[in-house]
Amino acid sequence: MAAVPKTIRMPDEVRLPLEEEAHLARRDFSSVANEMLLEGIKMRRIPGIVFADSPSGGRVARVAGTGLEVFEVVQAYRSVENSWARLKEAFHWLSETQLRAALAYAEAYPDEIEERIRRDEQWTASAIGKRYPFMSPKRR
Repeated sequence: MAAVPKTIRMPDEVRLPLEEEAHLARRDFSSVANEMLLEGIKMRRIPGIVFADSPSGGRVARVAGTGLEVFEVVQAYRSVENSWARLKEAFHWLSETQLRAALAYAEAYPDEIEERIRRDEQWTASAIGKRYPFMSPKRR
């Protein structure tokens, strides 16, 4: 995706927090501003989705009001053979609106969700053992 230079007028109430966030994140102003704008666009497009820092680094789409990442709902939906009734049963504590938001986000941004699912599936027992040998059962 090509970046096109644009000029934008920002009041101090927007610019100053962006500058502070960029400083704290040790990133340039433009990359932080673009990330925040894109997240805002996605949240406006798919109400019920929020973004949060991931323990592994980076920002992830989550179902608002939960700690669930969108990809987790999508994985569960696939595991129940795309059965809406079974998904609602599996996540009985979530509202229909929350579940629909997760699926709508996955439909709107499939590449992002597929990449996250691929990364999650790479964490097999043997992959964990290779990366973190201290977590493997000891051989006797």
